[in-house]
Order: sequence, then C-alpha cells, then structure tokens
Amino acid sequence: MSKEAAPQGSRRRILTAQQDDFPGWYQDVVAKSELAENGPVRGTMVIRPYGYSLWERLQEELDRRIKATGARNAYFPLLIPQSYLHREAQHVEGFSPELAVVTHGGGKRLEEPVVIRPTSETIINACFARWIHSYRDLPLLINQWANVVRWELRPRLFLRTTEFLWQEGHTAHATEADAHDYALRILADVYQDTMENVLAIPVLTGQKTDSERFAGAVTTWTCEAMMRDGKALQMGTSHELGQNFARAFDITYSDAAGTLCHAWQTSWGASTRLIGALVMAHGDDAGLRIPPQLAPVQAVVILIGGDGDTGARAEAITNDLRRAGVRAELDGRTGIAFGRRSIEWELKGVPVRLELGPRELDDGQITLVERHSSRKSTTPLTSVVESVRHALTLAQRCLFDEARMRMQERTVLAADLETALEAAQHGFAQLPVNALGQIGEEWLNARGVSVRCLTQDETGARQAVIARAY
Repeated sequence: MSKEAAPQGSRRRILTAQQDDFPGWYQDVVAKSELAENGPVRGTMVIRPYGYSLWERLQEELDRRIKATGARNAYFPLLIPQSYLHREAQHVEGFSPELAVVTHGGGKRLEEPVVIRPTSETIINACFARWIHSYRDLPLLINQWANVVRWELRPRLFLRTTEFLWQEGHTAHATEADAHDYALRILADVYQDTMENVLAIPVLTGQKTDSERFAGAVTTWTCEAMMRDGKALQMGTSHELGQNFARAFDITYSDAAGTLCHAWQTSWGASTRLIGALVMAHGDDAGLRIPPQLAPVQAVVILIGGDGDTGARAEAITNDLRRAGVRAELDGRTGIAFGRRSIEWELKGVPVRLELGPRELDDGQITLVERHSSRKSTTPLTSVVESVRHALTLAQRCLFDEARMRMQERTVLAADLETALEAAQHGFAQLPVNALGQIGEEWLNARGVSVRCLTQDETGARQAVIARAY
C-alpha cells in the first residue's frame, strides 16, 4: 500500500462519517484523537493530555486578553453555604435544578448544607462586600480559573458535563455605564477575539432574550457560532448584573460626595465547551483540524526509516522550526508503520506534517502535508522553515474563511416564523424582532429551535438569530 493510500483506506474504519451520524462522528473524534473520556460518575469527564494541552493553550490566550482589560486572577472556595444562594432569588431559582448539595462531612450531618459551586457570584460578592468601601476601590475586576458543577441530565463530553473547567470574571463598578462598557469589552476584546483569531471560528454577538438570559442578570450578551451540522453553540457569555447582587449582598461604596451607593456589576465566562466547538466547527471525516494559533503541535516531522544521517537531519529540521517559534515535534518511531503514524497525526489535527526519508534526503527535499486541505507538496530542505510558516498562516486563514462561508451560506433572512423554523432545521434564520415577540419565541421553542441572540443588521434594525442548538 502506498503512503498516499494508507490514510484514505483506514479513514473509513476509524471514524463514523459526519453525514451519516454527526453525533456519532463527534464521539469518535473525541475518543480516538485522545481528547477525553467519560469519568466514573455519570456526566463527568477525564480530559486526556492531548485534550488538556488544547485547554492550556486556550487558557493562555484568554488569560492574556483578560489581564489586558485590567482584571486580576484570584481563587475562591469550591464549597458555598447554601444560604448564600438564597440571598438572590432569581439566581437560586435559575440554578436550583442543577445544584449538587453536600449534607454530610467528617462523618456528621452539617449544620448548614453547602453547595458545590455552579458559578461563584454569591461567594465572590460576599467578599466584594468586605473589600469595597470607597469609590477609590472601584472598579474591582476579578477573574477566576476553576471547576464548577451543574448536574447535567443529558451529558456530552466537553459540550455538557456535570463538572467542567472554565474562567469566570466578576467585577464591580461605580456606574451603570462603566459596567455596561466593560461587559461589552469582554465580549469583543476577549471572547470574540479569541474565538475568531485563535479558534478560527466566526461568531455572532448579541443580546439574549429575557427567557434566555443568565439567572440574576439584567442583560446577557453572547457569542454564538455555527457548527458543521448547522446547529448553534453558545461559546461564551458576558452579563450585566445591574445592582441585583449588590443589593442582595450589601455591596456599597461612598462616592466622592460621601453618599453611600450600591455598586454596578458584571460577570462573564467561557469554558472547556470551546474544545467541543473546535471539534464540531473544523473537524472532518479524518478527524480534527486544529488552527495553528491554537495547536499545541503546529508541525510534526515524521521520520520514514533510513539511517543515522536521515534521523540527524530530521532532528535538525525540528530544532530549526522550534528556534523559529514553531511548536514542532519529531516523530522518530520508525518501529511503527509510517501509515499508522500519519493517520494518527491526521486524526489529531496537527496543521503541518513533514515527511522525511532516505529518498527525500537524497533529493534534497521534504514532503509537506497541509492538514486543513490535505494538499501534499515538496519543498527544498533549505527552505523548510519558510514553507512551514507560510502553510501555518494559510491554514489559519482558510479555516476561518471556510467556517465564515458556511455560516453565510446557511443563514436565511426570514420574514415570518414558519420560514424561520424551516431555515433553522439546516442552519440559522434571521427574523425581524417585531415579527417574533414572546409568543413567537415560545412557539419556536416548542418546536425544538431557540432564539440564540438579538443582533442589528447593517441598517440598525434588530434581528433575532434563530437556530437549533446544542
């Protein structure tokens, strides 16, 4: 079997085809690319090293952008007194079905049950009430990297799990306008920027409807993306909390005139769900396709047999790439068949594969395979670094353009609910808000589709984005 034929012949045996069973394909990719597996408790997951390396890259990119907005990292307890949640009625009502409650500890029944955090508004705001005294203490901008637990009835790895990893930001401001501006800054400068320029996934940003907004929030802003099956995925949210939590937790400050005022607040979060988005937005029937900006390994040099000279040259090329800032790895496992190794790296979505054997060394060239397009070419050994850099730049741009084109082609401008419902079976529908209304939203929900967000078109008219969703 030729090395070109090996991946094609094995591909059908490895993964379910997307067009046959998209959920089955997703489960196959997550498992066989070694991203994650189910944990021993229903709804939990074990994130394997390759999957966690993606999360570490996402953390790095998000954390840098979050700190650029002025926020600082802190950590707050996993266990929250149950009484804290009851201090904000809408909040506890929204989360009650998902709460995991601890009633015993140290072999004894607890005097007050504690909740495993579903989110940290309550415990962080109890701290804010102690930390904030004067307008000089504002704005207070805090971010936390943590795990949370929300009891999930229909779990799916990365997309909906009982326990997941995320970042959650919490801020307090002196004015409503400052809180509003900061919530939108997080949405655009942190979330949208990371999703589009790192994950290469175009997103629609807009406001959630009243029925979809975060429990306890005044306004929820969201980033929504289209997956390859046409469904929407909520990628991250930023909430204006008004003074709801400030009043519940007595978060007050003295302004410049000495008047006691309640703070205005925001909260915002993005989670390991983004890895699920990566799989479903870019993956194909051969596995993952990881954008170079995110990829833990951007280029792999695969050694194809040969003597010590070939191995030394492969190692030198790998080191050259690393010195040039490329995250490169050498696969010198010549005891494993080339075809098997090639399929493995293809499945894991590494953007560039470089294949080097005695024949290539004699010809003074190396074979370069671009994962995003499956295009195979040769490049002189003397210009490998330049060729790889060019291929990485091209891959990042092409993956984004492909996803953007898909969203544009599968978005229908609808004038009525029936047309919007039909369009939402295959992609997105944009419906004028005045043609929706609360009754219209309920009618759509009863038929398995939802209003993902409210946006504005080029003329400034408000549109409702309607889709089936994960």
